[in-house]
Amino acid sequence: MLHLSARRVGSLLARRATAALSTSSARMASHDVAQAADMSQPMYWDRLDTPLPDKPFKDVLTAADKSLKQKEKGPWSQLTKEEKIALYRMSFCQTYPEMKQKTSEWKTVIGGMFIFLGFTGLVVWWQRIYVYPPHPRTFDEEWQAKQLKRMLDMRINPVEGFSAKWDYEKGQWK
Repeated sequence: MLHLSARRVGSLLARRATAALSTSSARMASHDVAQAADMSQPMYWDRLDTPLPDKPFKDVLTAADKSLKQKEKGPWSQLTKEEKIALYRMSFCQTYPEMKQKTSEWKTVIGGMFIFLGFTGLVVWWQRIYVYPPHPRTFDEEWQAKQLKRMLDMRINPVEGFSAKWDYEKGQWK
């Protein structure tokens, strides 16, 4: 009976989506019929959550690799450290520390954000100068002071509003 775990199904679907995107973009770019990836074949994938990929990293082995594979079938105590590393590299492209190694990708992301924000600032500045009309005269401080004086003279909202906070006898704010 075929049994697939949720992680295995998720990885297969992710691979299928990746292959579909790559073939469709290649098809659109060249206007030729692209080579479709055969998703029924096992694929090699370096992932932290999948310790054993479907197939080894190296498919085609050289004569030295084949002899090393024959030597692998014997006792491992006879293998040197370099041979053990070479055998590991035949099966896996990266070790766990290599996969976990931090990259400098964050610098590119932050730089891209600053470029985007700078360009946006330039567009806003250009619009403020050339696109938007000048501010109306009601935004001037002189106009607003005259308007405030007029509202106080008219005693607008004297119970709870700002006229209630004006001392009419002293001519200043309470």
